[in-house]
Amino acid sequence: MKLRLPQPRLPRRRRSRLLAGAAALAVVAGAGTWTAAASGEAPAVHRQDRMVEMPGAAIDTSYFTAGGGQKRPAVLLGHGFGGSKDDVRAQAERLARDGYAVLTWSARGFGRSGGQIGLNDPEHEVKDVSRLVDWLARQPEVRLDGEGDPRVGVAGASYGGAISLLAAGYDRRVDAIAPQITYWNLADALFPQGVFKKLWAGLFFTTGSADGMRPGGVPGTATAPAPAASPGSASAAAGGAACGRFQPELCAMYERVAVAGKPDAEARALLEARSPSAVGDRIKVPTLIVQGQEDSLFPLDQADAMAKAIAANGAPVSVDWAAGGHDGGMRESGRVEDRVAAWFGRYLKDGKGADTGPAFRVSRSGGIDSTDGAVQLRGASGERYPGLTAGPREYALGGREQSFANPAGGAPPALSSLPGIGGQLAAVGAGLSLDFPGQYARFESEPLAEEVRITGTPTVTLNVRSTAADGSAVLFGKVYDVGPDGRQQVLPSQLVAPVRVENAQQGTAVELRLPAVDHAVEAGHRLRLVVAATDLGYASPAAPATYTVSVRGALAVPVADGVRTASAGLPAWTWGLPLGAALLAAALLGIRRTGREGAGARAGVPQPDPALADVPLHIWGLTKKYAKAQDRYAVRDLSFRVEKGQVLGLLGPNGAGKTTTLRMLMGLISPDAGEIRVFGHAVRAGAPVLSRVGAFVEGAGFLPHLSGRANLELYWQATGRPAEDAHLAEALEIAGLGDALERAVRTYSQGMRQRLAIAQAMLGMPDLLILDEPTNGLDPPQIREMRDVMIRYAAGGRTVIVSSHLLSEVEQTCTHLVVMDRGRLVRAGEVAEITGGGDTLLVALAGPVDEGTVAKVVALEGVGAVTAADDGLLVRLEGATAAELIAELVRLEVPVSAVGPHRRLEDAFLTLIGGAA
Repeated sequence: MKLRLPQPRLPRRRRSRLLAGAAALAVVAGAGTWTAAASGEAPAVHRQDRMVEMPGAAIDTSYFTAGGGQKRPAVLLGHGFGGSKDDVRAQAERLARDGYAVLTWSARGFGRSGGQIGLNDPEHEVKDVSRLVDWLARQPEVRLDGEGDPRVGVAGASYGGAISLLAAGYDRRVDAIAPQITYWNLADALFPQGVFKKLWAGLFFTTGSADGMRPGGVPGTATAPAPAASPGSASAAAGGAACGRFQPELCAMYERVAVAGKPDAEARALLEARSPSAVGDRIKVPTLIVQGQEDSLFPLDQADAMAKAIAANGAPVSVDWAAGGHDGGMRESGRVEDRVAAWFGRYLKDGKGADTGPAFRVSRSGGIDSTDGAVQLRGASGERYPGLTAGPREYALGGREQSFANPAGGAPPALSSLPGIGGQLAAVGAGLSLDFPGQYARFESEPLAEEVRITGTPTVTLNVRSTAADGSAVLFGKVYDVGPDGRQQVLPSQLVAPVRVENAQQGTAVELRLPAVDHAVEAGHRLRLVVAATDLGYASPAAPATYTVSVRGALAVPVADGVRTASAGLPAWTWGLPLGAALLAAALLGIRRTGREGAGARAGVPQPDPALADVPLHIWGLTKKYAKAQDRYAVRDLSFRVEKGQVLGLLGPNGAGKTTTLRMLMGLISPDAGEIRVFGHAVRAGAPVLSRVGAFVEGAGFLPHLSGRANLELYWQATGRPAEDAHLAEALEIAGLGDALERAVRTYSQGMRQRLAIAQAMLGMPDLLILDEPTNGLDPPQIREMRDVMIRYAAGGRTVIVSSHLLSEVEQTCTHLVVMDRGRLVRAGEVAEITGGGDTLLVALAGPVDEGTVAKVVALEGVGAVTAADDGLLVRLEGATAAELIAELVRLEVPVSAVGPHRRLEDAFLTLIGGAA
């Protein structure tokens, strides 16, 4: 991931000054060459590479054109910090094919360009861009609005995004811009609320300090970052002779702030002078602002500031909150490029009919893609940009006044996000959030009565006291979404907001503006405000102190009611129910092929087995190797059988092969060996018998603005099967949704959504129902309701297979079990038989035993496995009797107090898996 920052442009109509600058431009001899970069039906793209002499530096450029010699608008594309012009080559070629003359360049200090890095210094990098505009004005194929005035747009991400803003502020010839994931005020970005963002600053300056630096040093938008150096090493690298390619005044500023641990007025002034905000009142061109939601470097408040300032100048502005950012990768680069092309089509090509998109758009997750497990994205939009504080709702926070410590040296620090990867980890469920006991205060709301979508910046007022000598404090605020169990918590986008408090010896009030996010908090969840003394990404005071914090008033949460998730042109199942939809599609395909079964048989499809016609599921010798692996198996020689009326629990640790087995069962992947038969028919992709199978996987999605009933009806219509075959009323009665069925799905609790998803899987009343983790995320009452749903469904003579990690629920719900480990069958049978089997004994102990004694028990003849339990030892016998075991334990002087069969599924499961391991 490379960091992308902006690059400048100069005033537009001051022709005498511009022409003088143009005269200073010179092309290095021999640097101009033309190369073909495209083939096939699309027009060939020609690229001309040349080094252009600027005052104090030679700048490496590439010029892209395609098609004939007709006049066309021009586009300048900037790159990210640590990168070069090569990073934007693909986008440049695409725009060239779309009819633009495109110029890319490596900014000073990057790639093959000379000069020093000035962080978009108006006297250097910004004037470089204006001179490039001069060059474009002299190209015969570029459309002109006047002498020396080309029709030109500027786009770029991060460093390149900021240069587009600066160019529009300094050069009035710029006609439209499209900045992405960038900053408005660099001082506010690196010193938010007067707190030094030390990790990101360290990454900036270690990247720019490396001698002979080449692209790829700092996280940005495409690739993973280099490991972050410690603040101390970053400071050392940037100091003295190691200043590298930075201008000396920037090195001195960084050294000074890194040593002090906080910014001074001179540092702020230096960065503000190089920020778009310095010329905000002069940016009056159509602006498309794309900002990432997972971005601890340039968060959403930077985009908010630029949107308000430019709109106040009377210019058209659209704001797009994309998935990703500096911490999460640009996961929507294709969509963003499409929107940039449409924006320039409207404002550079005079394409009045071009669809530039809504005034505000935000990307939201909407289900799981069954092909690769990736989170799918949907867009929500509004007719106007709501800002960060629209429609606030207030939630009272409980919690007394609390005191906590700022540790000496600010260590160990709390953890929220890591530059370049924090958002990516959060997206896959591996959020890094960590708060150390005694170093934070916590305040919490009551469970929410209904779902609330936070879109913007929550705010709360705190009362703060500090024992620091100067009465100051540095605090870090974050809001967690806490599940019903009180432990499961999510920190949206892994973001934290710092604030510096002054003169708090006797206490003072301070407004805490928390990170701007777009996040849905489900009904039944709580909002938890944590105020911490430290954070890994920021500098904290080195001197120890005690902070005392209380909340004054409620937490105000912005809710942008005018922002609606768009109705997709495709049915709900295309984005919301991946596995179930894939299964149903396979079933439908099989139905269409019913008349061709004979042809299928001739092609090698096994004939139905009449002896298994009444058996819901028969698996024999099932084997599946991992892709490209010769001897690593996901499933190996698996055999078991399921009868009518059974509720079968499929159990096993992660990696046991459960999901692979289910995917083969539903015809989504093919086994390498063995067979699966459903009611005697072999399972293949598109097999007609799959119409008798229903499936539900975790993460089902629905159209939130439609009622539960409408969602189910729309889903069934998409299958093309007759309405009377849906058995909608019967499925709904089993699901037990009641009056909620007529309400919009967005008002549903998690438990109601789960039951609606199961009702959808039950449409058509399939004879075999497969449920994968149906109770995930539910509280105990909701789990009990889900258990009743499964039992009621099987009571009618149908069969249910459920895969779950909740062993206590499996024990109460299932009649039979299949236990897998490492792809193999460990045990199959009735629940009562497995939990109470005589081959596994619970040995209660009168006192503790050491590991050596346990090892001796394991080594006894006739003993298969020994597992520690709360009440003693679980011993699985393989040949020995209970009497023989007791005699050996006495001989080993094990303090036995009782021996008997165990009764808990959890104990049995641990024993079985422990033995297999």
